[in-house]
Amino acid sequence: MQPDAHLRSLFNPDSIAIIGVSRSSHKLGNVILSNLIAAGYKGTIFPVNPAGGEILGIPTFSDISALPKPPDLGIIVLPREKVLNAMQELAEANVSAICVITAGFRETGRDGFEIEMEMAELARRKGITLLGPNTLGLINTATGLNATIAQAKPTKGSIAFFSQSGALCSAILDWADGENIGFSKFISLGNKAGISEADVLESLGEDPDTKVIIGYLESVDDGQNFLTKARAVTNKKPIIIIKAGTTQAGARATSSHTGSIAGSVIASTAAFKQAGIIPVKSLESLFDLARAFAEQPLPKGPNLTVVTNSGGPGILAADACEAANLNLARPSTATLEKLTAVLPPFAAIYNPIDIIGDAKAERYRATLEAVAQDTMTNAILVLLTPTASAEIEATAQVIIDVAQTCDKPIFASFMGDERIGPGRDMLLQAGIPCYGYPEPAVRAISAMHAHYQWKTRPYPVEVCFRRDKGRAERTIQSLMAQGISELPFSEAMDIAMAYELPVPETRLVRTSDQAVRAAKKLGYPVALKLVSPHIPSRSDVNGVALDLATPREVRDAWLDITSRAQRKRPGAYIAGCLVQTMGPTKAREVVIRFTQDPQFGPLVSFSLAGPSAEVLGDISYRLAPLTLQDVQDIVREIKSFPLLRGIRGEEPVNLAAIEDILLSMSQMATDFPEIREAELNPILVDAEGALVTDLRLTIG
Repeated sequence: MQPDAHLRSLFNPDSIAIIGVSRSSHKLGNVILSNLIAAGYKGTIFPVNPAGGEILGIPTFSDISALPKPPDLGIIVLPREKVLNAMQELAEANVSAICVITAGFRETGRDGFEIEMEMAELARRKGITLLGPNTLGLINTATGLNATIAQAKPTKGSIAFFSQSGALCSAILDWADGENIGFSKFISLGNKAGISEADVLESLGEDPDTKVIIGYLESVDDGQNFLTKARAVTNKKPIIIIKAGTTQAGARATSSHTGSIAGSVIASTAAFKQAGIIPVKSLESLFDLARAFAEQPLPKGPNLTVVTNSGGPGILAADACEAANLNLARPSTATLEKLTAVLPPFAAIYNPIDIIGDAKAERYRATLEAVAQDTMTNAILVLLTPTASAEIEATAQVIIDVAQTCDKPIFASFMGDERIGPGRDMLLQAGIPCYGYPEPAVRAISAMHAHYQWKTRPYPVEVCFRRDKGRAERTIQSLMAQGISELPFSEAMDIAMAYELPVPETRLVRTSDQAVRAAKKLGYPVALKLVSPHIPSRSDVNGVALDLATPREVRDAWLDITSRAQRKRPGAYIAGCLVQTMGPTKAREVVIRFTQDPQFGPLVSFSLAGPSAEVLGDISYRLAPLTLQDVQDIVREIKSFPLLRGIRGEEPVNLAAIEDILLSMSQMATDFPEIREAELNPILVDAEGALVTDLRLTIG
């Protein structure tokens, strides 16, 4: 392996010093030494123990200064109060990388956090690659490196796994051993005081021994860096991640576990989508997909052919296909002719292909050979239920034989337990994923096809939109100097114009007489909107009046709006009202917002206007900066998109106008992290264009 230079000493050390080795087999330092020996590590090991002598037959050094040469990797297994001194001594010995197994740092409170920060600063200042603290260690099966405190010993494979949970690593190693799943690399990140998940992804992306990267994440330290590096890796190989801390209870547990902030699940979901990461919700799904990606080629299309000896499982597979956006394509005419010749007359030759419960292995063979040659088939799923006639092991061998001459992915679902066990083991040993039920098999095929689409997608086009950044910057800095967080309307509109957002002519007025004069200058009809820094949502007090066509209507609306606001919010300061020209009469209303996520940065959302979007959750999200593909996807992703496209003879809206506003807001969010929240609500859009009728900005 040729990992990135700053991780080479972790994955490929020529020499390792273990600080805190004990003679007791129950102590962690002894476990690490034993694991290195058992894994066949070929480099030099320097155990360090004040008593000297030998441990497990290897000469031991009394302290770090006595080492005959600088080690590439130093592993520290000492009480917390001794870790920092050991790191300083290793730094003086010119170590390249340090792995701190010891726990009790930021996850325990302020004292531990401060020590961890000192460790991180020491590593940064000395140019040392730091893994941990609070880590299980790491494994590289290609070089016989097992520098962990785990008891299980993984076999060699093409799956790389990383995790923030050391205990979870131990459990997965033990489980994978029973499932005969091998690993290329295995790394426990711990508290991530040094290297992060982004660093590991970058290294594994270049690792020739790794075909699939899987991981368990609780938090992401630098979301934008993670997004950039993950996107580069997924262009070459799949990344499958289970994200924890997605509920309030999970977030609290995350903080107490590694001292990390779990962050917004919406932001992490958007990040995964934009980076091409495949998210899963369970460890079972994580390894179901990992095995599929590691052992089968990607399907080059969505057409799945299902071959079954029972109608029920075939129907379950058909339902799963529809839910997973796969197609059960009709076999070609040539394939139908072949199937008619080899199957009983009462067999179902259309997809799913039901070859009937009395099917023996040779009937499976004839069917699979015909299907494998069908150009309409992109992937094959073979279902078997253990009927009295089923030849389970012989059928497994048939599937293996066909797979060896077929360039399409083949999956199996042998349903049952004791009887199907030998056949299932044969398939797994031959590299053919075999599932207990059709649904997980279909989900795996769908994920692989989605990854194929991701890898073959057009190159994303990033856009730098026109704007007067200096004008916006002067406004924001002036308001921040005054301690103002909620921007007054005039300043918000000034920033909107700096970013060339399409806004209507607007006047801020403080009396009903001013409102009438402003309406006359703008031209009737007009809209009247309440302005109050204490009432961010005008709908809460019914603070908007539309289509006002006369001076009398303007005066009556003024009195109605302001008196109702004072009655409902007696302590609120009423700054006046906005008088605006009316937008197009048959426009539809949409909302664009962004907030600053603590881990991933600006999170942009899009929805139709009104409370129904939030109640029903019909909102789509992306992280800025947005590409052209992002803005097209975010608009079309909401369930209510057909209302924008036009139904029942309605004219479609100008989608390009919405996309332009999204790109402008993305640019604004990227330019100014000081803007904590922004909301354009509503935006009126019709076939001609879009108009931003209201803008709210919060800075800080």
